[in-house]
Amino acid sequence: MRPLTEDEIRASFVNAPHDVLARMPLPGLHETVWDEREYLGWLDPTFAQRGYIVYWRDGKPFGIVLRSASSSMSRGISAMCSLCRTHQPGNQVSLFTVPKAGKAGRDGNTIGTYICSDLACSTIIRILPPPSSFLPHPADVVDSRSSGLLTRLDNFTGELLKPAA
Repeated sequence: MRPLTEDEIRASFVNAPHDVLARMPLPGLHETVWDEREYLGWLDPTFAQRGYIVYWRDGKPFGIVLRSASSSMSRGISAMCSLCRTHQPGNQVSLFTVPKAGKAGRDGNTIGTYICSDLACSTIIRILPPPSSFLPHPADVVDSRSSGLLTRLDNFTGELLKPAA
């Protein structure tokens, strides 16, 4: 991922009112390892159910505000993140809803999907399986996972931009 500035991040959101963006806390951008991310995702420490994702879409920063469900799945069941496709304990995956962009969002239309509760898909896809002669080279595994993650994120945000039916 190419680095982003604070101004680029704040200007990138397609589904957030200005008052939310004005109060939005940013993660430590100077500490971010941009080469090891497909997107910048973080949770709002002042509003427990709010999260943010910003990534490069069609050559421009594209940001969305997400809201996690108030309850979580049971730890005893397995769940899968829709973005990184990683199976995890149920309490580590949350249903996130996103207001649609434009008039549809202002009218209350949302879309939702299950995502890693901490929005750390970029870290999770870099956890490599044990070496094996049956598996591809580790760099190829990460490249494939990264490509798939970005494709699924593009598909999700593409749905966000569609007008309500």
